[in-house]
Amino acid sequence: MKTRDKYLTGILLLLIGVLLGMILMFFRDGTISLDLAEVRVTDINRSAEPFWSPDDLEKIDDRFLFRTVAKSVTPTVVYIETVVTTRNRRMQNEEDDENGFWERFIPPRVRTVGSGVLITSDGYILTNNHVIEDAVRDGITVTLEDKRTFDARVVGRDPSTDLAVLKVDAMDLPTVTIGNSDRLEVGEWVLAVGNPFRLRSTVTAGIVSALSRDVQIINDALRIESFIQTDAAINRGNSGGALVNTSGELIGINTAIATQSGNYQGYGFAVPSNLALKVSRDLIEYGEVRRGMLGVTIQSVDSRMARRAGLDEISGVMIMRVLSDGAAERGGLRSNDIVLEVNGERVNESNQLQEKVAMYRPDDEVELTIWRNNEVIKRTVILDEIEQPEQPQNTFDPESGSEPELDEWDEIPEGGREKGIEQQRFESLGLTLRALSTPEDPDLFNIYIHRITPGSEAWNRGLREGFEIIDINGESVFDLQIVEQIITDSIKNNRSLTFKILTEEGATGYFQIN
Repeated sequence: MKTRDKYLTGILLLLIGVLLGMILMFFRDGTISLDLAEVRVTDINRSAEPFWSPDDLEKIDDRFLFRTVAKSVTPTVVYIETVVTTRNRRMQNEEDDENGFWERFIPPRVRTVGSGVLITSDGYILTNNHVIEDAVRDGITVTLEDKRTFDARVVGRDPSTDLAVLKVDAMDLPTVTIGNSDRLEVGEWVLAVGNPFRLRSTVTAGIVSALSRDVQIINDALRIESFIQTDAAINRGNSGGALVNTSGELIGINTAIATQSGNYQGYGFAVPSNLALKVSRDLIEYGEVRRGMLGVTIQSVDSRMARRAGLDEISGVMIMRVLSDGAAERGGLRSNDIVLEVNGERVNESNQLQEKVAMYRPDDEVELTIWRNNEVIKRTVILDEIEQPEQPQNTFDPESGSEPELDEWDEIPEGGREKGIEQQRFESLGLTLRALSTPEDPDLFNIYIHRITPGSEAWNRGLREGFEIIDINGESVFDLQIVEQIITDSIKNNRSLTFKILTEEGATGYFQIN
């Protein structure tokens, strides 16, 4: 380094040192001050409890009950996932492709979702028929609010009200309290609980918009539509869920939405709880709905009818025709009679009358209040049993791709054992069993439940069509003759039968018949 550079460096260092010293002195003397904020200690308002208690708020407005209601109802609403075959849901204009041939024999399957309501602690679930319609065997699973999952079986279906009952094998489940839908009024607050768009345990609120709506959405010859209309948001996946009042009581089963977009647009409909309860009881007890029939054709009274009949107000349902030798004719009803009440409950629409009569079983007595010849009279009618329309036969159609599956065949060909198939009916149990020979040994058979009578002992104990019987009372069965011997001996000696079964999904279970 040159001498000049050394001098310059030294001078620079000296100047820096002087500058730092001056700054230090200024700070010590307080000559330089920084503009610092003054710090004070202050209080933040905080409360561990709300100013208004929940009890106080509930006294002010029914809407403050929603939290309590949601907490009590949500555990009773379940999530239902169903594997369905799309064979019956294919679009009419769908063109066949290379896979069309195979779809005739192996129909494509999809998963659908919906909701259901636990009505008994031992696992009976009320839902919509369309939620589980076309389900494959062992294709229904139910998930509770606590995330437990169970396989469910169909106890019974009623397409005319779009209701169905499922059963899961569990005990001590939370259950909903069923209210009286006849006491429901327009304007009441209600909550819809379900699983829209696969979003579990969703609660929405609204009011009752209307009662006794007939929107013609059920595709059944004997349909009964007397829906509760609500503006509580109901979307896809809510079907089968609960509509409850501010007391947490079930007053409807969410069924449908009126929409052009496919999603909620302000109108939802629910099956009244009184009708749903009657249908569920029938399905559990009999495996089918037992519905009384009045035997008339009817029409809601309009202003012209009321004026002609001499009514002071437009009310009631007019009988247009009385069927010959029906319950109405035997009860003394006539054409042009106007039904004002059924067992003291007023009816003003034809679907209301249908709903009221549907609440009763065959041979039940109903008292009708009738307007005839400008006076009110009473008539007691003993209801007939409604005739169910015959179901179409399942025949093979090469164009549509439908064919009878093995479990739909009712006749066994001659020499069935030699051809590897046998069938036998056990009337005392309500069972029809079918035996199919195994590929490994033609003399050994797999035993399946082919038919089961709804309401029979086997049905009530939970046995269903399609179950494979592995053993009975601990004894392996590989021949219908062995099965017949075991059942005969047990009945003769008054002993119970324990069936070990295997489902198509590989699940094993035990069912006892006394």
